[in-house]
Amino acid sequence: MKNIKTVLARCPLFSGFSESAIDDLEGIARIRRFEANELIYSKGSAISTLNIIASGVVRISSVNPAGREATLIMFSAGTWFGDSVFSPGMRRVYGATAHEAVTLIEIPGEAFRELMATYPEGYPVILDMVSRRLWAAMSIIEDDALRGVAARIGRRLLFLAEIQGNGDVGTDPVTIWITREHIANMMGMTRQGVHKWIKDFERSGLLELAYGRIVLPDPTALQRHLETIE
Repeated sequence: MKNIKTVLARCPLFSGFSESAIDDLEGIARIRRFEANELIYSKGSAISTLNIIASGVVRISSVNPAGREATLIMFSAGTWFGDSVFSPGMRRVYGATAHEAVTLIEIPGEAFRELMATYPEGYPVILDMVSRRLWAAMSIIEDDALRGVAARIGRRLLFLAEIQGNGDVGTDPVTIWITREHIANMMGMTRQGVHKWIKDFERSGLLELAYGRIVLPDPTALQRHLETIE
């Protein structure tokens, strides 16, 4: 993997940090590795850490009392998870599992909050990143209530593309490490129901299918297309 400092400096969450802040962040970071399908942390756990993915894909999910897992979101390299780090004492709402072999850079919560007190200039960017995720999640709720299946699937793909960056979609290609099965699981649909619309998007040139992943060649083109349908 790249060295810790390089991964931290490229994470959008820390783009408001000075070089000295990144140096101090590196000083409190530790590397953890997980094999495919290994539990990273469980729902309800109280340990507070911020996690940046150096390599691999992480699956955020919830499990019901019968043991059925619902995939909520997938995070790939360069992104972060562990929002409970911003709320001391709050237990984790969802579990995290290595979807494939994963290398994480883990930041202990208390040490991170102390570092933020030392470098408050990083707060505006962090608040912006957290707010973007919140409003993206709210838009998904709105989509489920008001939009048809094609628009819901397309906007879910855009959401997954957005969280891999700084919350904006552009014209550069974005690879989403997810399968049609996982999209169906996320949305409470059947694989067949998702497949029909995914293939329609593919025929229109709005996405490309590959093994274990979906590529958006131009996310803004998909965004414009979704504006024309309900």
